[in-house]
Amino acid sequence: MSTGSALPPRSSVSTHILDTSVGRPAVDVAVHLAARSGRDAPWQPLGGSATDVDGRCKDLPALPEGTTHVRLDFAVEPYFEKKQADAQQDAPANRDSGAFFPEVTVTFAVTPGEHYHVPLLLNPFGYSVYRGS
Repeated sequence: MSTGSALPPRSSVSTHILDTSVGRPAVDVAVHLAARSGRDAPWQPLGGSATDVDGRCKDLPALPEGTTHVRLDFAVEPYFEKKQADAQQDAPANRDSGAFFPEVTVTFAVTPGEHYHVPLLLNPFGYSVYRGS
């Protein structure tokens, strides 16, 4: 029999990216995860992953006990640079190269025991995020 109290459940995070300019998942985008245990606490880098062929990060690190805020950093500039280079092989580009937003940072609050799925809808000149399920 255990005499200690049960630990509070931890929160978890997942994400995926949809490139709305082509209606397909954004593949091989680096995503970094950081957490903090209060509004004034320092950010603790937890590691990262990259999106797979479905635009999903299935192996983001676990959140530490006591996490209250999470930050996801999406490195989208290399994705758009590669996409632009691939497009120029077929035809010259008719618009600005690269992305207007070279990176996207999303910060949100969490409560213990809940799962947070945060999709990123992305195009070269804008983005949107929401709490998914």
